[in-house]
Amino acid sequence: MTRGLLRQRLLALGLALGLALGLMLSQAARANEPARPTAVTPPMAQPLFADVAIEARLTTLSRELRCVVCQNEALADSPAELANSMRQEIRELMKAGKTDQEVIDFLVARYGDFVLFRPPFKPVTYLLWVGPFVFLGFGALVWFVAMRARRNFKGAAVSSEQLATAARLLEERS
Repeated sequence: MTRGLLRQRLLALGLALGLALGLMLSQAARANEPARPTAVTPPMAQPLFADVAIEARLTTLSRELRCVVCQNEALADSPAELANSMRQEIRELMKAGKTDQEVIDFLVARYGDFVLFRPPFKPVTYLLWVGPFVFLGFGALVWFVAMRARRNFKGAAVSSEQLATAARLLEERS
């Protein structure tokens, strides 16, 4: 394989990895953002105003949890039936005296870390947290190798006959 072909392939690989990394980082950033309020407020489970404190806790907590059906939408904003059921279940757990952390632990046990907008840093999620930096490092390494090869590239020597031919061609064009 010639140096030029190798360089082209390395640059193409670097570009592909850079694009993949950019896409991953943008998706990761969007996944960690709480859902933005929409113009039309989706229907929620009927609030039970017997305890305003529970409703306030429910609203606060449900903004930090992901709807498992809608995926990148907060539980508070989701119109899905499962989201209504989850909000009702959270309400019942809170009425039973559970703390916010106990409610979160219950939901994580039932639905997994996916229900959290900010998953914890543990062995199962290491790739999620460290993966973008690994890809960034690999892309930087490919870029460094490509730039080094480019700098050290020695072109073929040009003879005086080739220079004369080039000068003649340039004069003909002008």
